[in-house]
Amino acid sequence: MGSLNRRRFITNSAAATAGLVTGVPAYIKGYARKKPNDTINIAVAGIRSRGGFYYGGTGHAANFTKIKNSRVSVICDVDENLFPQAIADIEKLGGDKPKTVVDYRDLLDDQEIDAIAISTPDYWHALQSVWACQAGKDVYLEKPISYTVEEGRKMVEAARKYKRIVQVGTQYRSSQLVQKAIKAIHDGIVGEVYLGRGVVFGHRPSIGRVADSPVPDGVNWDLYRGPAPMIPFNKNHFHYNWHWYWDTSTSEFGNNGVHVMDELRWGMKKKEQPVKISSCGGFYVWDSDQEIPNFQVGTFEFSDGKIMEIEVRSLFTNYEEGSTTGCFFYGSEGWMHLTGDGYEIYHGPKNEPGPKVRKSDLEPTEFEKADIEYHFANFLESMRSRNPEDLNADIEQGHMSTSMMLIGNIAYRTGRKLTFDGASEKFVNDKDANRYLTRDYREPWVLPKQI
Repeated sequence: MGSLNRRRFITNSAAATAGLVTGVPAYIKGYARKKPNDTINIAVAGIRSRGGFYYGGTGHAANFTKIKNSRVSVICDVDENLFPQAIADIEKLGGDKPKTVVDYRDLLDDQEIDAIAISTPDYWHALQSVWACQAGKDVYLEKPISYTVEEGRKMVEAARKYKRIVQVGTQYRSSQLVQKAIKAIHDGIVGEVYLGRGVVFGHRPSIGRVADSPVPDGVNWDLYRGPAPMIPFNKNHFHYNWHWYWDTSTSEFGNNGVHVMDELRWGMKKKEQPVKISSCGGFYVWDSDQEIPNFQVGTFEFSDGKIMEIEVRSLFTNYEEGSTTGCFFYGSEGWMHLTGDGYEIYHGPKNEPGPKVRKSDLEPTEFEKADIEYHFANFLESMRSRNPEDLNADIEQGHMSTSMMLIGNIAYRTGRKLTFDGASEKFVNDKDANRYLTRDYREPWVLPKQI
């Protein structure tokens, strides 16, 4: 069936929508696929980690396989050595054997693909997302959405111009616990919030120093580097280790800090960018090839004087200190501490305990019972409705949160406090800082000037 006809069917299929809402995965309750037209076909690009099975079945391929009326029809990766395990994982969950593709561009011409789930390195996100939108594909996109601020804005433009549904993988926006906590903040449980603080601790061992080596069999190194500068193959720049170098990384600020920043923005109702930004930190303890900091703090001041702070640290932490990670909202009447496991409220100058809610206190949803992350189902529901406002994490929200981390990195790299104009998305009278807002692309992997 042609792509246009498939999309018309998906849009008009109320029965399919009703089936999706139940959250019943393919491998329980006697699931039997109806006719092929009922099913949304997903291609997953980048299958090694979050894009694949991931921590017991929480990755892209696993979730889209488990959700009723969706299937992973194609998997794509530049490392062909990953295909056998990825196929086995999908089949173990009850899915059909997917096709395999090495070159992402081959997905764009496949008329049977309705959406592409992108879990490739950050520096690839913009090109792949824009291309997908131009090809008429909807997109589920891992955070952070982009490598530069300019890229993020173009991704928003592409989604709007081509009327695509683009969900960002800031999945806390689909958590019933976090939604309950944010509603309490909006309802004034701690008064007017003047300060939001995010803390991310996660130990990262040293990557050491590694010499260049031949490209492994089955790896397309040219495709892997894509828009980034070409360098000799080095395993310290391959797979997850690309996170530790400025030519491919958004640093741990972008990688994990974006989650807490997204929650802070949501809780504080910030729909604009900060006007003043500062950041400091460095690389400590290890002797290795790593370039990005393993300890970084940032401060963001908004036009109304409200502040957001973030600390991201990849070094040692004890359990007591580690328990203070997450988001903190400080208001005129008290404060809230929010983590993925629960939240607690304290009031007044004596920190009198208020409501305390644990994730285990909440009745599990049908999705949770089936080990499905609702964020993926929300994306599919929004594909059927064709309404971006149904998304819990639309591309615009992803751009705003990612941009804050990127401009925080720029403040760190320039070593000074910066002033930012959110309307133009440029720094004020600062050519040195503004040069970080875009990048030089390696031919032919060039982001289009006109979307």
